[in-house]
Amino acid sequence: MTGKKRALLSRYRGDAKKSVHDSWRVLKHRGPGQLQFWLIALVIGISAGFAALLFRKGINALQAWAYGTDDLNRLHTFAGTLPWYVLLLIPVLGGLTVGVILNWFTPDGRVRSVADVIEAAALHKGQVEHRAGLASALASLITLSTGGSTGREGPVVHLAAVISSWISRRIKADNITGRDLLACAVAAAVSASFNAPIAGAVFALEVVLRHFAINAFAPIVIAAAAGTVINRLEFGDVTEFTLMGDGGLSYYAELPAFLLLGLVCGVVAVILMRSILISDDIGSWVQKKIHLPPVLRPALAGLMLGGIAIAYPHIIGIGYETVSAALTGQLLLWNVIIFTVVKVIAVSVTMAGRMGGGVFSPALMVGALTGLGFGLIATGIFPDVSGSETLYALAGMGAVAAAVLGAPISTTLIVFELTGDWQTGLAVMVAVSTSTALASHWVHRSFFLTQLVRRGIHIADGPQTWLLSSSKVQAAMLDLDQTRAPRREACELLIAQGVQIADTDSLEQAMAMFEADAAPEFIPVLRCDEEGAAPQLCGVLFEVDALRYYARALSKTAAEEHS
Repeated sequence: MTGKKRALLSRYRGDAKKSVHDSWRVLKHRGPGQLQFWLIALVIGISAGFAALLFRKGINALQAWAYGTDDLNRLHTFAGTLPWYVLLLIPVLGGLTVGVILNWFTPDGRVRSVADVIEAAALHKGQVEHRAGLASALASLITLSTGGSTGREGPVVHLAAVISSWISRRIKADNITGRDLLACAVAAAVSASFNAPIAGAVFALEVVLRHFAINAFAPIVIAAAAGTVINRLEFGDVTEFTLMGDGGLSYYAELPAFLLLGLVCGVVAVILMRSILISDDIGSWVQKKIHLPPVLRPALAGLMLGGIAIAYPHIIGIGYETVSAALTGQLLLWNVIIFTVVKVIAVSVTMAGRMGGGVFSPALMVGALTGLGFGLIATGIFPDVSGSETLYALAGMGAVAAAVLGAPISTTLIVFELTGDWQTGLAVMVAVSTSTALASHWVHRSFFLTQLVRRGIHIADGPQTWLLSSSKVQAAMLDLDQTRAPRREACELLIAQGVQIADTDSLEQAMAMFEADAAPEFIPVLRCDEEGAAPQLCGVLFEVDALRYYARALSKTAAEEHS
């Protein structure tokens, strides 16, 4: 090669290096442009897809090692042949390991889940905790591998959120960009977990962003497609469940039966959600009453699960073997009733034990069993105008899951993509709509939003409510040296009367003071610069300034939703 060519190549390499460096600098300091944003969505989609794939394969490998079988599709059948002490011991050891992980790596010993992702999208610029998130994923992996009776979608969604949060921090993403990147990660994770790209994209919009923003749709679809490709490269283009026979409606006269099924599934979904929440309260009460160390709470739950698994091994793990049996009509009515009750108990014990995992897969199992039981009764009473009882199982699976997630659109799509059967749409949609409508009156729209309400976070009521609670006084206050600010003496007089607020308090607290009977004209704002030091007057808050800030925040939210 001549010296001239070498110099030319060297100059090209230098120009390329400078271009990459400049692009990263612009991306980091000014935020991503449209094309860059799509490329980032693709990277997040691939990363979240691999995270979901590794999580799934990790569960399979550890579960096969723990129970000594390679045929995980027949895990429940195989587990029934194991000695009772093995079924008892495995969940206890798993729970003990989970307890150690959570109490070392999380501040409160609580597993992070989809509810935390929804909270992050609404209140925290689309960013979740990294350390606690990774610990929660590991804890959930161990739980699902050692007898825990939950699902893998919750941990996978949060793990994907950890990835998007890391990238958002690196590029200093603003609120809207951070939320959109979070939704991309969630879409990819759901798509990779269930081989369901359409449902994954809609789930991110319906459940996480909680609105259908046009500007976010393209990158979310890109990420969902990337996650799906990762799944299909490993598992092929196959559905999770295979149905038997013709699943379509035999008579349109059956539709009232699916309306009734939806109501039944709505009640069952509420029972499932309330059982989990009440069990968590009972678990906390027992822990406090007997002075149980937090590290042992998952182990105690594991002991209870092991005891249940001795008689009913179908509660172990995700439970897809039982779901497949329900969708193919291989269970008798009395099996269906007992399995449903026992599964609800097992899920409640697992969640109350703070062992980790999601609620979507248990909802699918409970729904399939409920639908099959309803179908067996309906086809037995009206054999001349009834189709297959397995169609009821499919509709029931979607109806319970939709009510639990509060996501009728994405859940309906997931059911179709899990089974590959699009001919049952009318029956599934009827059951899902009535189930979701009924359940939403008894909980705060979904299991996740109800969890947040129990923590004092009212996202279910919409941005007009949570914007006030998430906005700080310091964002709307006036400094004392500004023209409209009152004199310091007037502020000190109000402070002496007990009228004051901290700069870190929420605008919701401030508005409550302005709406009181003896409402002040303004509120002095105090700040504590050092721990233990006396708070100092740093500004004042007028009601008009609080309302002006609130109106601007609402306007920004509306602009994102309708972009």
